[in-house]
Amino acid sequence: MIRAQTNAQASQWFKSSHSGGNATECVEAARLPDGLMVRDSKACTGPVVGFSAAAWSAFVSHLTRLD
Repeated sequence: MIRAQTNAQASQWFKSSHSGGNATECVEAARLPDGLMVRDSKACTGPVVGFSAAAWSAFVSHLTRLD
């Protein structure tokens, strides 16, 4: 995992295309040069989880196989 907390405020956040449309379950992400950060859009000042590019790719690949 990468150190995401230090970059959380300066990043361009975007909502996931898979987030629900009822405003109760939204995930936001921000791209970094070496990975990705993820947070709950309802808690913008709350915790942020950072992933390296390789870890995020492996995670998404695993989810795709589950579908």
